[in-house]
Amino acid sequence: MHPLAIHGGTPAVPAGAHVRWPVLGEDERRAVLGVLDRGVLSGQLAPEVRGLEREFAAFVGARCCLATNSGTAALHLALIGAGVQAGDEVIVPAFTFVATAMAVLHQRAVPVFVDVEPRTYGLDPARVEAAITPRTRAIVPVHLHGVPCELEPIAQIASRRGLLLVEDSAQAIGARYRGRMAGTLGLAGIYSLQSSKSMACGEGGLLVTDDEALYRRAHAARMFGEDSRPEDETSYDLAHALDGNRAYDSAAVGWNYRTTELSAAVARVQLRRLEHWNASALASAELLTRRLRELPGVTPPEVPPDRVPAFHKYRVQLDATELGVDAPPVAVRDAMLRALRAEGCEVVLWQSRPVPGQTLFQRMGVEGRYPVTRDILDRSLCLFSQTYPIAPQPRPLVEAYAEAFARVWTRLPEVLGR
Repeated sequence: MHPLAIHGGTPAVPAGAHVRWPVLGEDERRAVLGVLDRGVLSGQLAPEVRGLEREFAAFVGARCCLATNSGTAALHLALIGAGVQAGDEVIVPAFTFVATAMAVLHQRAVPVFVDVEPRTYGLDPARVEAAITPRTRAIVPVHLHGVPCELEPIAQIASRRGLLLVEDSAQAIGARYRGRMAGTLGLAGIYSLQSSKSMACGEGGLLVTDDEALYRRAHAARMFGEDSRPEDETSYDLAHALDGNRAYDSAAVGWNYRTTELSAAVARVQLRRLEHWNASALASAELLTRRLRELPGVTPPEVPPDRVPAFHKYRVQLDATELGVDAPPVAVRDAMLRALRAEGCEVVLWQSRPVPGQTLFQRMGVEGRYPVTRDILDRSLCLFSQTYPIAPQPRPLVEAYAEAFARVWTRLPEVLGR
């Protein structure tokens, strides 16, 4: 039997075989040089920013789009535009990135954490219903890892209870739920353009909505609370890009959540490649899933038939008891992580505790048990990483991952013994 890499064997994945993310080429360079040649680097009416907003709105099928400097800013603006006020409760999943809850705090509202369901890692609709109080104002479901969550039951709850629905699609750009783009089924949706995301521009975000009033409020809040009207674009002059016709009259508290022309230019190029990378990620994920499903105790990501994912992360759940191995789940997880890394695989945990278990929320006195989230985190790991995600990797490399995983998992007692 081939010795494991942790015992001195040859790694299953050869060094230097991974493709680094984001993949940037001549089109991005030309776009950036075009901005530099134009000499206009910023402005909410600048051509790259407005071009990105129009093109992305058309891509997802939304009436309005705002480009921001982060996905967190986009979510904060969505909550502002939706009318969430200080003291309102906003239901968010316990399994997400902290930015989901941070955006709620930025609005001085109260994040109410709810456990997830184990299939798509999204909000558990039954637990959502139980968490609603007279102070609940909104629900923020998250399409984690690029697989749309159980959205329809949550949307029905929101409609029946008169609550706002704002989708956090930061990791799910281009994913589809029952034929519609994730992020377009609620009152508003947001996306992240951070470097690890499927449409990477460094730092950035996008807010989409069909609600004109929400858009106008978010539009003003993005720029210091000024009544910056979309129709001002008709008088925008590239020769006086830093002047314009601003009234310099803030009508409400606002922020500087604008993005830059350089970021927007890169994002526009990345948008043209998005469906290619999503298709590549899906094909590799399906290949890997077919192989891993053959291994007892290994549960690869599940994609319900009414959804098309945009795989941002590929999370695998582990149950050693199926191999007759009695060991703590965390010990199994960590041993697998070490052994797979030795085999040359990129493997990460990404999160190690529920968001309400992080220090900030513990200091705020957040209580509650989130057994499903805790169990998922204790017994799972993510194949591939932010720097080397699944989307750009060649198929032979994905095959090598399947081989490495089988090699290590089938010899788990040996791995644990080490």
